[in-house]
Amino acid sequence: MKIEVFEPAMCCPTGVCGPDVDPVLPKFAADVEWLKGLGAAIERYNLSQTPAPFAANAAVKAELAKGMDCLPMILVDGKIVSRGSYPSREQLAKWTGVKTGPATISVKKEPSRGGCCGPDGCC
Repeated sequence: MKIEVFEPAMCCPTGVCGPDVDPVLPKFAADVEWLKGLGAAIERYNLSQTPAPFAANAAVKAELAKGMDCLPMILVDGKIVSRGSYPSREQLAKWTGVKTGPATISVKKEPSRGGCCGPDGCC
């Protein structure tokens, strides 16, 4: 399974730069990295940085002919699954078959050493 993300023109490949970052972009970038860490194949194409994939894909070219509002556009195995907005982590997981759930964090309590934290452990 391959996910391709066709994004509008941005100043850098992820859009997470400059003084006025869209708050959706860091979250999406983190979600992409999370999914890549699970072995998913994801490619991001930025219109200003990597225009060749836009020109090479007939479906993307047809959508762009209707207007730029279709970006970002997400393709899964060559089929358009989303237009005009970034998907959530849950949507990305669904498209790739990855299960999501509440994060499980194991916290190991350090033995008390007294001091400012008191007898119950660290602050």
